Parts: sequence; structure tokens; C-alpha cells
Amino acid sequence: MLLGLGWVCVALGIVGIVLPVLPTTPFLLVAAWAFARSSPRFREWLVGHRTLGPYVNDWNEYGAIPIRAKVLAIAVMSASSTWLFGWSGLSVPIVSVAGLCMLGAAVFILTRPNTPSSD
Repeated sequence: MLLGLGWVCVALGIVGIVLPVLPTTPFLLVAAWAFARSSPRFREWLVGHRTLGPYVNDWNEYGAIPIRAKVLAIAVMSASSTWLFGWSGLSVPIVSVAGLCMLGAAVFILTRPNTPSSD
């Protein structure tokens, strides 16, 4: 099951490189975790991959998130919050909880260092 989870997360991470609304790094981190417990060979493949590896390595070594990913995440959360507050029709308590969760995620993202290559 962990091997399957790893490959699903790799696929979602690859899709996330192309689609701006889907994050790449979290899926690759889950894939690295799943591969570390099911197939060290695939984990080494992932962290050594020319395109995918830097996302995992930057997080593992520095706890870093690329600036592009930060901007994209904050933009998507802002758009989602705007839609929730303005047009979703959900109750105020539900929208408020969702907004607070997104605010917490935004603070976490913004307080992580940038990748060394983007400083």
C-alpha cells in the first residue's frame, strides 16, 4: 500500500508542476516518506531525480519552500477565501473556520525559508 501511495503522490506532484492549483512539494514529501518505508530504491530515485528531487531535498535540508510555490499558495488561498466569504452561501461559522485554517497555513508557508537558489 505504501508503494502505491508513493507512486500516486509522485503522479500528483508531477501534475502539480503544471497545474497552478495543485501543490507539488507536499505530494513529493509524502511520496518520499512512503518510499522510505516501502522501497528505498524508489526513494533514492525520487531524491536523486533531476526535476523532482530538488523539492524534496530543499525541504529535507532547509525546511525551504520555493518563492513561486509560496506566491501560488497564497494566491489560491486568497481566491478561495474571497469566494467562500462572498459567494459560497455557507454559514459564517463554517466560512470563518475555513478562513482561519487558510490563514494558519499562509503564516506557516510565509515563515518557511526560501530555497537557497531563490535567495
